[in-house]
Amino acid sequence: MMLALEMYRSPAKYLAARAMGSRIPGILTGPAAPLRLVTIEEPKADRAGWARIRPILSGICGSDLGMVTGHTKLYFSALVSLPFVPGHEIVGELLEDCEDLPKGTRVVMDSVLTCAARGVEPCQGCASGTTNRCDRITVGHVAPGLQTGFCQDTGGGWGNVMVAHRSQLYAVPDGLSDERAVLAEPLAGAVHAALGAKVEAGQSVLVSGAGAVGLFATLALRELTQAGRITVVAKHPKQRELAKAFGASDVVAPDEVFRGVRRSTGAFRVKPELNAKEFLLGGVDVAVDAVGSKDSIDTVLRVTKAGGRVVLSGMPSTGADLSPVWFRELQLSGTYASSRQEPNGRPAFETALEIAAKAPLDGVVGARYPLYRWREALDHAQSAGRLGTVKVAFDVRAS
Repeated sequence: MMLALEMYRSPAKYLAARAMGSRIPGILTGPAAPLRLVTIEEPKADRAGWARIRPILSGICGSDLGMVTGHTKLYFSALVSLPFVPGHEIVGELLEDCEDLPKGTRVVMDSVLTCAARGVEPCQGCASGTTNRCDRITVGHVAPGLQTGFCQDTGGGWGNVMVAHRSQLYAVPDGLSDERAVLAEPLAGAVHAALGAKVEAGQSVLVSGAGAVGLFATLALRELTQAGRITVVAKHPKQRELAKAFGASDVVAPDEVFRGVRRSTGAFRVKPELNAKEFLLGGVDVAVDAVGSKDSIDTVLRVTKAGGRVVLSGMPSTGADLSPVWFRELQLSGTYASSRQEPNGRPAFETALEIAAKAPLDGVVGARYPLYRWREALDHAQSAGRLGTVKVAFDVRAS
């Protein structure tokens, strides 16, 4: 038996969270949360290539918060199997040998449950190395789940034991701290986003949002591309400080975006009638939305120049006006998780672990909580930007 946080099906709580969460403080981690601390059976690693892992640290991701607070779209309901133990950003220790990885190895995990993990013939995405585009995430000998942490059979990082397939695992280099290693998964996503943005030498980039997704995207853009000016939209003082440390040329507040981009690019500012939102003629070459809100998506679409590229890196939660996509012939693309074959010819996790070893990441994991303090942990993660925290994690060993 093991201790774990378990997400369970509760349509009533989902609707309550959506209806009242923004108006009643505490309800999202209180009575409206379809999450519970339970003692359950450990998941089993009873097939070749699978092994048990004891999580050490497990991060709280924006997609986890969206799930708990009822903001995740029902689109994803067909891609999970309830009840499940959340947690896909992990550093852990192997409890038994896993092919070439011996027992006791510290590992990080690519959370996507691909054809290799499911024991089926490779789909087109997996065969080409773009494993984040797997078409088989609901079949095979594993329950439906787009990722570990959303699948009934695998467990997740918010529990004392989980299981993973060898194809998901990367050994943590000696000397890399747990606090840095737990950032490998979101850093791998940032590597995927930065390379997928196809930024050409000297091009201007806007990153909207300076939470973990936006900050790591900024870091990866500066490390892996020849971007010119990178402008980051940040609300809070610590976010502004880290954006600069991670490679931003400029940092602007949300209400300064149009003015800042117009000044740096020489664009023309246009104001429609009847209080409709303004937009620019001209603007940045590439924009990365790292928030997913309607306002953020609207903004990046309206400050990107004609023929430019807009990358959706944050999970979209609400609709946006797509008029600029049509009128300015924007290239709109999404970026999800990471793959084993990135445009640079390497798995994103390999690059992410290299970045984790040298980037100024000390203190990025700003708070750690045992599982039994899960309400405090989720409250902290919900207010992380305002509190000057980038990443909140569960210290599973303390649980």
